[in-house]
Amino acid sequence: MRLAALRACNTGGHVFLLHVIEPVSFQHWASVSEVMAEEQQQEAEERLNALAEEVHNYAGIRPVVFVQQGRKIEQILKLIDDEPDINAMVLGCAPEGKGSNDLVHELSNELTKRLRIPLLIVPGNLTDEQIKSLT
Repeated sequence: MRLAALRACNTGGHVFLLHVIEPVSFQHWASVSEVMAEEQQQEAEERLNALAEEVHNYAGIRPVVFVQQGRKIEQILKLIDDEPDINAMVLGCAPEGKGSNDLVHELSNELTKRLRIPLLIVPGNLTDEQIKSLT
């Protein structure tokens, strides 16, 4: 996120933050499913707003936030198609032993076949100085 923020700041670009809520196959009680969906939406919005604030504090720019429902890869491609200002995708990779990189693997395998913009995969253990030198 820091690399994307500095890159956008230095190039006069924008940061788009996307959270995709994947469908849950819980159909026993419709009302429970609706409550779960509302909670997921609220949690996603809160998380994105916190990240947007971090981007603003770090680089002085206000990101555009999106919460979409569906399959992650499809929603990412749709956002890229719908927003012509998006000219690179920055994907953070968790440092070893700190979280899952399943999304990085999935995206780098499937998405790169269909992506029309550069995909930047950023190691999660870079220092601020290293990130600044890359931007």
